[in-house]
Amino acid sequence: MDSGPATEPESLRALGVRPSAALYLTEPLRGVIDRAILPVATPWLRSAPPGDGHGVLVLPGLLASDASTRPLRSFLRGRGYYVRGWRLGRNLGPTEAILDGMPGGLRDLAERTGGPVSVIGWSLGGIYARYLAMEHTAYVRQVITLGSPFGVAHGHRTHADATFDRLMALHARPTRFPTPSHWTDPVPVPTTSVYSRFDGIVAWRACLGDVEPTHQNVEVRCSHLGFGYDPATLWVVADRLARPVADWAPFAPPRLLRPFYGDLSGPSGD
Repeated sequence: MDSGPATEPESLRALGVRPSAALYLTEPLRGVIDRAILPVATPWLRSAPPGDGHGVLVLPGLLASDASTRPLRSFLRGRGYYVRGWRLGRNLGPTEAILDGMPGGLRDLAERTGGPVSVIGWSLGGIYARYLAMEHTAYVRQVITLGSPFGVAHGHRTHADATFDRLMALHARPTRFPTPSHWTDPVPVPTTSVYSRFDGIVAWRACLGDVEPTHQNVEVRCSHLGFGYDPATLWVVADRLARPVADWAPFAPPRLLRPFYGDLSGPSGD
């Protein structure tokens, strides 16, 4: 039986390859463009699925703060959710302060809203989101990751690796937070990984999770810096949050929006 590249999972291809120099160098400009498109798309985003008021915790990427997720949080408040940023300042990696602060914020939000919380993480924030779901499952309703490189466990690389490594002196002792080799460990709640082949920071294959009954990979077409503003991404997030956990099903965009998405791999796809 052939076990060569043709049968190799997509998530294991191109290991060790970062996004191209062209994508990386144009990230800032493309991020500005993605943000500029949001006001134009606001009218049709008002027809995105409405929320039920449950709590949503949004975690920023490496070196970012709550300021970076403000447009995303504003959109979700407009859909009817009780949304909170992480309130832990700039994301310098898994420091003692961050690892101490996240569980408390998660518990407080769950108590205020009377039930488990959906956790959305952008880039490194998505790694944290998966960690919270594994360690504090009772408080987490579902996890949505945006350009999050949990696939570095397989050997994928990103253009943020050097920055993360330079900050390691500030990080908590290794026993407090999973090493990258465990970032793909199973998450006991429904998960959605949103990724883009135009991501200039994270290799898109590093964002792919294994196809499972309650996991889906959804391809959009924005930059890494644009995930929090990209209308197609915001629609996915609104759709996932509105889906009852007991009736979880893969994301299927309305027919008119299908051209804004690429691969939608989930339990019913490859």
